[in-house]
Amino acid sequence: MKRRILEKICFPLFLLLYYFIVICYVSFQEYVNQVLKKAFIYEKRWEKNYGMKVTEKKYLNAYHSAIGYRIDDLIANHDFSEQKIELGYATQSSAVYSSNIEGNTVNLNSYMNHKLSKKKYKPTKEVEEIDNLVKAYEFAQNSKLDEKAFLKCHEIFSKTLLIKSKRGKYRVEKVGVYDQSGLVYLAIEPEYVKENMKEFFKGIEILLDENLSNEKTFYFASLMHLLFVHIHPFLDGNGRGARLLEKWFISQKLGQYFWKIPSEKYYKDHRDEYYENINLGVNFYELDYDLCLPFLCMLPNCLA
Repeated sequence: MKRRILEKICFPLFLLLYYFIVICYVSFQEYVNQVLKKAFIYEKRWEKNYGMKVTEKKYLNAYHSAIGYRIDDLIANHDFSEQKIELGYATQSSAVYSSNIEGNTVNLNSYMNHKLSKKKYKPTKEVEEIDNLVKAYEFAQNSKLDEKAFLKCHEIFSKTLLIKSKRGKYRVEKVGVYDQSGLVYLAIEPEYVKENMKEFFKGIEILLDENLSNEKTFYFASLMHLLFVHIHPFLDGNGRGARLLEKWFISQKLGQYFWKIPSEKYYKDHRDEYYENINLGVNFYELDYDLCLPFLCMLPNCLA
């Protein structure tokens, strides 16, 4: 009698335990499959974005159709003469507008009046920030574009941005880009920065040795601007560095007078669009460069 009662009690319990184990096993298998699937997706995205180089030509045809076909005419119709704008003034305005994009509140009129003033005041931090960026542009204008020279530029213009040990050095910390709503973009991990930048400048070296048309020069300049900000190699000064690098490359390929093009002003005047077009994903592994065309088309428009 007791045995029958025990069987009646135990059998349902064993049955419940069996089903519980089966359900847990199936759920675990599904979880493992999801994890593996995500890992596979991230691996593919890593391969795609890590393999993205400044020499990438995938988007050239679409670029040509969108704006590239106009670049020769835009250059021909742009006034590069000293009568129009002197290089020194163009350099100062570039530094002001590039700083304005990052939140510096000193406008071009205030900055130039400060420089012209007979009374010598101790420069504010914001004025000093622009002064340092002017010096970095001037250094670049007299230097060959390579990784060593670029790091020197960062060392010069980051004097008010970073402590001495971080200037002209790639970051060893995780960094993200934030706005009022929170995290907008998470950059690549610091252990991959140096390797990515070595490949980045190898690509630039290849492009500098190639005979590029005006259209291709503008295309690759914009692409390296975009890739640079996505790697985000420094703790601070990435935007300023990217805009300087873009113009440095164009000037090395097409001539010193291209330092005068008002790219920084155009980006400043279209700041919301600029940041929107840079944003191709929430982190390095989610970037979708198939959406890069609107950003690439911005630079030539500064000549219009």
